[in-house]
Amino acid sequence: MNSSPNRLVAAHIWVAFIAFAVAAVMGAWQMLVRSPIDAPLETAETYFVSVTGHGALMAYVLPTLFVMGFGYYVAMTALKQPLPGLRWAWAGFYIAAIGIVMAVVTVLSGQATVLYTFYPPLTGSVFFYLGVLLVVVGSWIWVAVMITAMMKWKRANPGAAVPLAMFATVANAILWLWTTAGVGAELLFQVLPASLGWTDSIDAGLARTLFSWTLHAIVYFWLMPAYIAFYTILPKVAGGRLYSDTMGRVSFILFLLYSLPVGMHHLFMDPEHGSGFKFLQMMLTALVTVPTLLTIFTIGASLEIAARLRGGKGLFGWVRALPWDRPMVLAAGFSFIMLGFGGFGGLINMSYAMNSMIHNTSWVTAHFHLIFGGSVVIMYFAIAYHIWPKLTGREARSLTPIRVQLWLWFVGIVITSFPWHILGLFGQPRRVSSFDFANPEIAYWGPWTTVSAIGGFIMLAGAALFVWNLATLYRGAAADRTMSYAMAVHQPREVPRVLNGFGLWNTLVAVLMIVAYAWPIAQFFFLDTYPAPVQRVDVGG
Repeated sequence: MNSSPNRLVAAHIWVAFIAFAVAAVMGAWQMLVRSPIDAPLETAETYFVSVTGHGALMAYVLPTLFVMGFGYYVAMTALKQPLPGLRWAWAGFYIAAIGIVMAVVTVLSGQATVLYTFYPPLTGSVFFYLGVLLVVVGSWIWVAVMITAMMKWKRANPGAAVPLAMFATVANAILWLWTTAGVGAELLFQVLPASLGWTDSIDAGLARTLFSWTLHAIVYFWLMPAYIAFYTILPKVAGGRLYSDTMGRVSFILFLLYSLPVGMHHLFMDPEHGSGFKFLQMMLTALVTVPTLLTIFTIGASLEIAARLRGGKGLFGWVRALPWDRPMVLAAGFSFIMLGFGGFGGLINMSYAMNSMIHNTSWVTAHFHLIFGGSVVIMYFAIAYHIWPKLTGREARSLTPIRVQLWLWFVGIVITSFPWHILGLFGQPRRVSSFDFANPEIAYWGPWTTVSAIGGFIMLAGAALFVWNLATLYRGAAADRTMSYAMAVHQPREVPRVLNGFGLWNTLVAVLMIVAYAWPIAQFFFLDTYPAPVQRVDVGG
């Protein structure tokens, strides 16, 4: 990794996956604590330290650093121009790294056991929140670099279609800027003053509403690299072409539009909001399925093109002709399977009526582990495996350990999450450190939690093998460092202006956010509210 831009990409990805490895150990240990199996160091305090650390590392550090690193790589390789603001990009990395250290040390010292969703009026050390904010500030520098890179390319190539990989990356950067506004406002104006002792009360309803602004949109920020790989890397690796560049652009625009004004479906049980706004955001949430269905169709068609070029025959026989031995293709297949099951669970979550059956149960945990831990993270693995030879200049000595690792992760997440769905229907709550399985009323939960724990340790083995693969496997023959992306069947030289930029779509996002959140937030300043006393986390508890 001789060039500074390559080191920049590798630094982001390594920090992301080191955080992932630590979080994976925490997650496996938590599975033991919640099962009938005895776990070392088992106390309620330790459990919630672990859950907070696991959630913060998985939800904030892994995806943010990975998205930043992959975004820098796309900007350099898809636009074929030097990365603008390289020093600023490094500054963003170091700011985020300092924030990570601050937050992790604070959590491990027991001063911020507030989980990654913060849960006011419970309040931890100010250093935890400042650490999270620094990660966000570092990511804002990435947003600026991505937008600047696209604008510079468009000035040099007037009228030309922005490469799809970069168009999608900038869509994600803009989405992230909108996404962080909610949690940023919560931290700056509510949580930080409480943690500093400047106020003795906090309006938990307003805090939860602001966090809901971020809570679901952040999922699509996590997802975007996977979809970028689906559209711009997978078809080429499979040996074919992208079915439609236009469908890709429309899908990424729809993700930007529909993923933001939907977070209040997490607040269906909260009393501060009326049924009208909850129903509105439920309906808006349903629209998120549209870009997903477009993607399933487009990528399915792209893979069929590749398979038939490889000699695939019959209505579905072409599926067997796909090169499943290639990690990107195998990972994408697993990702789509988990996306299907996780998406079905999400339809239950977003339903105003059915949500009440599974609210705050293990069903919800299963859903977001299938979507993020499953469908998204396995594509992070695949992307890393795909670009690592181009960063290191060496091919993997063997693809077998890579395929084994992908299978371990897929099997582990399925074994872990499927029992959680069942336990959720049985009423098992989440955010509970342990259960008394001697109680005959819940004794039947024991075998299901044990199965999930087994799945958790299979996932841990997959996590360990992944880090080992990246560290040791790429020492084979010299690799071609050139990165190329999938061409569309009809590759456009020009596209309509609305599909080549984000001015119109930013305006529409603003309109949707005003419709969805203006009154739900404003009401806290016009109606009688009941702020709760701040509950500060003590050291060790």
